Amino acid sequence: MPRPTSEQIARLATSEIPSTDPMKIFEDWFAEAKAAEPNDANAMALATATPDGAPSVRMVLLKGHGPDGFVFYTNAQSRKGGEILSNMQAALLFHWKSLRRQIRIEGPLTEVPPEMADAYFHSRPFVSQVGSAASDQSRPLDDRATYLRRVEELEDACKQAGEVPRPPHWTGFLLHPNRIEFWRDRANRLHDRRQFNRTADGWQDMLLYP
Repeated sequence: MPRPTSEQIARLATSEIPSTDPMKIFEDWFAEAKAAEPNDANAMALATATPDGAPSVRMVLLKGHGPDGFVFYTNAQSRKGGEILSNMQAALLFHWKSLRRQIRIEGPLTEVPPEMADAYFHSRPFVSQVGSAASDQSRPLDDRATYLRRVEELEDACKQAGEVPRPPHWTGFLLHPNRIEFWRDRANRLHDRRQFNRTADGWQDMLLYP
């Protein structure tokens, strides 16, 4: 294999992840992912843990983001909801295979205001609202038909009432990032990683070995 030219070496030696505002980098990468990913560019792995540190992870959807952080919604009586309420910290991972990029985000959580949860819940398709309200998420289910009967009964009742009441335990959480790491694939596994850490003076960043 021929040795790389000086121009190729210079290009490889330059990080393709800028040392700028990490939220701006996220916006740029997320916009590219929405254009490139075939399905659910807003899908992210959400990692939580019990108070004694036992971890669990699952995929959820990002439903809002801005300077304050990243928003997702869930049933607070589910396993992840219980872990969140007992240990208000979490980590997120976006992996966009089509772009060969990933973003890791860590930080504390706060619950969104009830009016915000109401607005998002009622923006969902009617059947999705019913499905969430009828579900005892993460609890044992004797038979799938039991759940489908609950959905059908609640759907009929809510059609007559004209709306699906949001269950008080169905809510949202905002992750306030204190660490964001960007990773992108480079040739020969000489990958590019830059980590941003929030300090009292703003974001500070560093390159990391791949």
